[in-house]
Amino acid sequence: MSGKILLVEDDAEIADFVVRGLREEGFDLERAADGDEGWHLLSNREWDAVLLDWWLPRADGLSLLRRFRSANRTTPVLFLTARDAVSERVTGLNNGADDYLCKPFAFEELLARVRAMTRRQERSPTCLSWGDVRVDLNSRRTERAGHRLHLTAREELLLVFMMRHPGEVLTRRRLYEEVWDDRYDDFSNTLEVHVMELRKKLEVFGPRLIHTLRNRGYCFGEESR
Repeated sequence: MSGKILLVEDDAEIADFVVRGLREEGFDLERAADGDEGWHLLSNREWDAVLLDWWLPRADGLSLLRRFRSANRTTPVLFLTARDAVSERVTGLNNGADDYLCKPFAFEELLARVRAMTRRQERSPTCLSWGDVRVDLNSRRTERAGHRLHLTAREELLLVFMMRHPGEVLTRRRLYEEVWDDRYDDFSNTLEVHVMELRKKLEVFGPRLIHTLRNRGYCFGEESR
């Protein structure tokens, strides 16, 4: 068993316990001691699993998780935290956590959950496709009908999010908050400009896939009625 694991934990005693234990089990582990360091490692390297504390200096774990998922990163994340209320577990899971383990915990349980997450990651697809559109999530290459599309980073994030929710009514507020990780601004046309540019690039090689739903938002694929 092997895998690249990132531990974001400010408690030195807990971190030492986890690092030593998982390394003895054959995992390649790296630790970040605060939110800023954690975000740097999350955003600049690929991991097989992430162990994330909720309470962290500088940037808390929930904020990191939201930013990570808004960037359409699919690496499994396990929250390690003393917050054990049901409402807090639901908040963590609803914001993109794959699993939740409350402190204090037995190492055997942590090991079992990490192994389960890395097995799922090995089976997870590295490409998204819908019709004749294909996005390779590893190489960041996007194609339609076999033709390379040269998208900006934000256009790619927008397309990936839409491809993961085909046929759904995607409101402007939802797209803005999910793809830009920011509050919706009624007076901004940022989303509309990106949708227009993404449409142009997609429609060079095929019919329209992003439909505008008046007063509702957008729909990718088959237009919702």
